[in-house]
Amino acid sequence: MMLPNRRKWLDLWRKNVTATASGFLAISATTGVAGYEIAKDDVTLTVNGEKQEIRTHAENVKELLEEQGIQPRKEDYVYPSLSTPITDDLHIIWEASKEVTLTVNGKTKKVWTTADTVGELLRLQHVSVGPHDKVTPTLSAKIKKGMDIGVEKAFPVRINVGGKQQQAWTTSTTVADFLKQQGIQLGKLDRIEPSLQEKVKKQMTIHITRVKKVTDVVEEPVDFAVVTKRDNSLPKGERRVIESGEKGKIEKTYEVTLENGKEVARKLIAEKTVKESKARIVVIGTKTVRPVASSDQPSSRGAGHAAKEFYVTATAYTAYCGGCSGVTSTGINLRQNPSAKVIAVDPSIIPLGSKVYVEGYGYAVAADTGSSIRGYKIDVFFPERSDAFRWGKKRVKIRVLP
Repeated sequence: MMLPNRRKWLDLWRKNVTATASGFLAISATTGVAGYEIAKDDVTLTVNGEKQEIRTHAENVKELLEEQGIQPRKEDYVYPSLSTPITDDLHIIWEASKEVTLTVNGKTKKVWTTADTVGELLRLQHVSVGPHDKVTPTLSAKIKKGMDIGVEKAFPVRINVGGKQQQAWTTSTTVADFLKQQGIQLGKLDRIEPSLQEKVKKQMTIHITRVKKVTDVVEEPVDFAVVTKRDNSLPKGERRVIESGEKGKIEKTYEVTLENGKEVARKLIAEKTVKESKARIVVIGTKTVRPVASSDQPSSRGAGHAAKEFYVTATAYTAYCGGCSGVTSTGINLRQNPSAKVIAVDPSIIPLGSKVYVEGYGYAVAADTGSSIRGYKIDVFFPERSDAFRWGKKRVKIRVLP
């Protein structure tokens, strides 16, 4: 049987032992936790541009990212590499890639990228962009998740504007939009081939014909009429111009169509008389002249003693014939006196100044000579070339008046 004092001592001892054991366990746990925390590494993690400080027991970068709930794709940007061991003060950068749709000349594919701009993405995808290529959105546009990016490669197109050939670059578009890109405007009358709605294609040639309508006003001469009158006071067959006539003028207005600067059509739209013409009046003698005895050839005593009537070969000339001065060898200005009745003769046969009557021509004066007028030949004067042509060359009877 234990004494009361001994029992109290044993109870106190048990309490002290229990307390001591509990304290020891508490101290050991605290020391273990502190040691575990001290063993962690301090790293800096930047996730999509946002920086944070992290303490970790991860062995490498991959484990650290997984601790943070990040499952990196192969297209993501990770620095340093996933296998890099974790050390104190390590700076890790992770940027998630974005999925975009890239279409180049109609061919589409899905692309995961960490590029910052459209231009950077195209460089990474080895898509070259020329100065005339069309890129949507622009090269400087920021990449966004789900973005649609399109690239249309430009190609050369020939264009003929008003007959002048040139070359331009374009992407697939309509002819109308292409002309707008090139700053080419069409006039109301211009023609274009192919049509404005047609799609522009490689090696195509676009033809633009510049069409313009202008007004042209011109003055044109109007021939005078020839009026013939009979006169019984003149010997039969004699012709005399009593009014030389005068040409009139008419003003004509034309609508002229030009294509590429060249006239292709002309349409008369107005006509106005500026000056009236004056008719030429010619009188023809109808008086019968008594015949005079004659012989076909002059006598052998010379021109001065020749018969008064004989036959000659007669041609015609005007004051404007080739090499003509319009003034006869005796000084008569036929251009100023178109109604004069003059013949050119060989003075050895018909003396200059002689008055004559020529069958079919009438009364005249032998007032001119000519290098081809030799012997029994004469040249009768007409003011109009048409009359001279009608006379032609003929054999006629001539009478030298006393």
